Amino acid sequence: MADTDPEELERRIARTRAELAQTVDAIADRVSPKRVAERTVADVKSRAGSLAASVGDALGMTPRPVEFGDDPDRLWDEEPPNPAPLLIGLGAVLVIGAALVLWRRRRR
Repeated sequence: MADTDPEELERRIARTRAELAQTVDAIADRVSPKRVAERTVADVKSRAGSLAASVGDALGMTPRPVEFGDDPDRLWDEEPPNPAPLLIGLGAVLVIGAALVLWRRRRR
């Protein structure tokens, strides 16, 4: 029994307590409602930015920061994009959704 020195045992116990306290603090920080909410908000912002960028790419629009007081007629560097493909897609989704709802109701 080489590790029977009381001072060494006390140092090991103190080190283990400190490590355990750090672990408990990290777990508490990770599961705290405030931190969970902050991570969720950051994730939603990131996903919304990605979605906006992909929609902009699909419509051929390049994002440009808009500042308060900008002239609404000069928001586009070129002519505004054609919203027809987006509206057609939205209409198709609505028609398919309505057809699915009606089909499910008739099956009941």
